[in-house]
Amino acid sequence: MIDYGKQKSTVRPEELELTETKVFVSSNVTEVNEDETDGQPGFTGYEFDLIEYDKDEYIKIQAEKNADLENEITQAQIAMCEIYEMMG
Repeated sequence: MIDYGKQKSTVRPEELELTETKVFVSSNVTEVNEDETDGQPGFTGYEFDLIEYDKDEYIKIQAEKNADLENEITQAQIAMCEIYEMMG
């Protein structure tokens, strides 16, 4: 994983961009309109956080998140069954 931090672009980035071997994740996208200052040109575009993953690394992270969500759903279902049994 490479965290590029805040980036700027004149084109709105896609939240998820896939290449043959990499995955780029853009988050916290905001429009930016900076005025010209002291001879520096202004900027109109987008600012965002950018993280690059190797494709295999990204797949592993998503699989781990899915497993965690499945576990949370199972725990919620068990809790609901226990509540139903207490009521019934």
